[in-house]
Amino acid sequence: MSDCPAEFVTLAERLADAARPVITRYFRTPVAIDDKADDSPVTIADREVESAMRAILAATVSGHGILGEEHGRINCDAEWVWVLDPIDGTMSFITGVPVFGTLISLFHHGRPVLGIIDQAILNERWLGVAGRPTTLNGRPVNVRACPDLGSAYAFTTSPDLFGPDTRPGWNKVAAAVKRTRFGADCYAYALLATGFADVVVEAGLKPYDFGALVPVITGAGGVMTDWAGQPLTIASEGKVCAAGDARLHAQALGLLA
Repeated sequence: MSDCPAEFVTLAERLADAARPVITRYFRTPVAIDDKADDSPVTIADREVESAMRAILAATVSGHGILGEEHGRINCDAEWVWVLDPIDGTMSFITGVPVFGTLISLFHHGRPVLGIIDQAILNERWLGVAGRPTTLNGRPVNVRACPDLGSAYAFTTSPDLFGPDTRPGWNKVAAAVKRTRFGADCYAYALLATGFADVVVEAGLKPYDFGALVPVITGAGGVMTDWAGQPLTIASEGKVCAAGDARLHAQALGLLA
């Protein structure tokens, strides 16, 4: 049974609908690019998308918390907290590559129970809700079976994003799999949920980076945890491992440990 009321699912879709016209208006146009304190890029599109979503939430569920990448946090000790990444993969967005996504998640008592990965340019929307099958544009999707790393296709956004304490784990996984792919950000998890990839390993993520991904992956039959195999919560440190096959997930964790 889902822990997420139907009206919140409808609201999440409204947020994604509000993000799309802003993204399409700015995509492949000469937008100004600023560097944030962590050297990651941000554009007017990121800020406007999040502002549009936050306005809807404020008017609809004012008692809920909000944690957004661009405009901070409010009331994050609430029972329900909306966690927003207006453009996950801003580097792809500013270089004209349509593998970024709008990430919308809803946490209940600190755990993600709803997630949307929305790709406005390709008109693709993955919806994951606890206790329900994940869908892509309304049709159920599933992970594929892949029992061992030697047959697996693995993603990470960039090996450069691993630090000295996490790079050895990724290197072990990369050496064990059949192929590695880079640069897809949240889109890699969408591909995993749809049966086109097998494992994604990343570190240093924030709740707005991973919150939406967990319900999408699990609802498609996959597994997504931290590197210790523990469930991801709003307080997790951001080392994540997602796999379509539980056997593959266990092997990856063994190398990451």
